Amino acid sequence: MRRIALALLLALPVPGMAETVAPASQAEITLSFAPVVKAAAPSVVNIYASRIVETRSSPFAGDPFFEEFFRDLGPTQPRIQNSLGSGVIVGAGGLVVSNYHVVEQATEIRVVLNDRREFPATVLLADQASDLAILQLTGADDLPALSLRDSDTLEVGDLVLAIGNPFGVGQTVSSGIVSGLARSAYQLGDGRGYFVQTDAAINPGNSGGALVDMAGRLVGINTAILSKSGGSIGIGFAIPANLVAAVVARAEAGEDRFARPWAGVSAQEVDAAMAEAVGLGLPPRGVVLSALAPESPFAAAGLKPGDVVTALDGRETNTPQEMMFRLAILGPDATVPVTWWRNGEEMTASLTLIAPPDSPPRDRTTVPAAMALAGAVLERINPAVIAEKNLPQDAKGVLVAEVGGLAAEVGLAPGDILLQINGQAVATPSDAVAALQQGGRRWQVDVLRQGQSLRLRFRI
Repeated sequence: MRRIALALLLALPVPGMAETVAPASQAEITLSFAPVVKAAAPSVVNIYASRIVETRSSPFAGDPFFEEFFRDLGPTQPRIQNSLGSGVIVGAGGLVVSNYHVVEQATEIRVVLNDRREFPATVLLADQASDLAILQLTGADDLPALSLRDSDTLEVGDLVLAIGNPFGVGQTVSSGIVSGLARSAYQLGDGRGYFVQTDAAINPGNSGGALVDMAGRLVGINTAILSKSGGSIGIGFAIPANLVAAVVARAEAGEDRFARPWAGVSAQEVDAAMAEAVGLGLPPRGVVLSALAPESPFAAAGLKPGDVVTALDGRETNTPQEMMFRLAILGPDATVPVTWWRNGEEMTASLTLIAPPDSPPRDRTTVPAAMALAGAVLERINPAVIAEKNLPQDAKGVLVAEVGGLAAEVGLAPGDILLQINGQAVATPSDAVAALQQGGRRWQVDVLRQGQSLRLRFRI
């Protein structure tokens, strides 16, 4: 009885709520996304990428006990690995945008259009930090290109369509809404990004596909999902079209790298307690600067630690990720207004952005053959090195840029940051060479690898 009563109660009209009505005309009955799909779908392509990977053939493979202990035993063999993703035509001459992780280290790329035509492709620009790659199709002309919408005009609740090739089943369209904006808590690649969230179904194979609005304009590039099973649960993320447009513009200008301005600041999101403490009021807004490098463009504009940046170029800035997103779109050498809050007063100045300075000198050094880490190429970390190698913004010390010879044999890897050699701290390549010159047979090298401390012990 309780279930029946509840069902009847839910069926009763609720004052103040609109009633659900049946379609009243033939036009309402035939409402469809088909016109949008017909306009946008020809611009979405399938991408097939091949890469060569090294696999290790262990004599203990399949053994329930020894396989775990001897995982790294046995010779390596090259193997061709194929990946499937999607892409979007953004230039009639064959310019296609996709995800970096779709074409990463690919030796061959083949692009199949909606009309089944196939073209080989080369990578013009690949940017791991944004997970974007720009491809050029060979021999393609007069292709249907999607126009891009200003993604800052999106609102939560806007209808969107996701178009791609999930699981390789063929081009598929799913519908949904914009579920959230300015999502920056999701970890992707080497850093936290800045995404449009949608509940339109996105699955493996959709990566690099289009998220379009009801006018058929590109509002984002589908890049990731939040899922425990690997399938869609209605939480998907797309790279905003404004960042896509900035990367495409650099590729069209002939650049093979997406250069970002250097901020030279450490910042954190303003919470409610901090907003009240500095007189900003509620709701909280802006990002507070905790530290500025002397050469920082923000310092040159007059900002100081403790200032709360509330807007860049007239756009609200509420998280450190959003601030870096705004800077990336603006690019080096741009001059824009910056607004900040200090001592109960809102202030504005011109901010002239700069490229990451290559200072102090990186002192690129190759470790001589007679030393323990022979074959390693070392560089002093500075803002330019951080930008080039996608290192954490607070990275410092000595970077292992390349490895070979003995350095590779003992386990050193490109991207490692040297911390200590036999207990001796190293801050520059010359410090590392001096520590290695002391000689000896037993060595202990402490490094930072992908944010994790690692200790290498070996004898020579």
